[in-house]
Amino acid sequence: MTLRIGILVFPGVQQLDLTGPYEVFASAPGTKVELVWKSLEPVTTATGLVLTPDLTFADAPQFDVVCVPGGGGVNALLADAETLDFLRRQAAGARYVTSVCTGSLVLGAAGLLRGKKATTHWNAVDFLPAFGAIPVEARVVRDGTLFTAGGVTSGIDFALVVVAELIGETEARVVQLALEYAPAPPFGDGTPKTAAPEILAAAKAAMAGSRTERERLLAGA
Repeated sequence: MTLRIGILVFPGVQQLDLTGPYEVFASAPGTKVELVWKSLEPVTTATGLVLTPDLTFADAPQFDVVCVPGGGGVNALLADAETLDFLRRQAAGARYVTSVCTGSLVLGAAGLLRGKKATTHWNAVDFLPAFGAIPVEARVVRDGTLFTAGGVTSGIDFALVVVAELIGETEARVVQLALEYAPAPPFGDGTPKTAAPEILAAAKAAMAGSRTERERLLAGA
């Protein structure tokens, strides 16, 4: 039986949040990965890559796995009734409800994180309690049928964990090897705890606009 995996695509999505898990899921046997959005019009990601949805909300089947990536475009989804209703419907029948990076905030806005352990990008972890979630700083967090991944690149780790759950650890390990996923970053600034102070300050400054908007939106929720 084919496992159907639906990944939300939307204007301003962080493309690696989406394409990292997509590559892992699509490389696993017996899966069909589809991008879903309100319409089939091409969507421009936060960094300019254009993606085309495969399905609309109205035409989407019940997915085995539903995944919400993050990005600056998340802010517009926090009060988007159509998107939040779609996620609630999917969550009711999905085997796993998942997110990458700030996509967890959208799950939270849909009411799907209440009382659940969850993670997100390091610059957004402090928003999780506003949705009734229990914040955990980790690459991948599981709470029952809920999987949340930390920032951007952790979406690859998360997808491998989910593949292991769905198909088996051996298949997940084969996918990891086929993709030669063996991270060895050239710099040690991959987390706030390891980053040099000036690097951390520069990263926060680059994300300040989106964070300020998010604070405003949640303050009025």
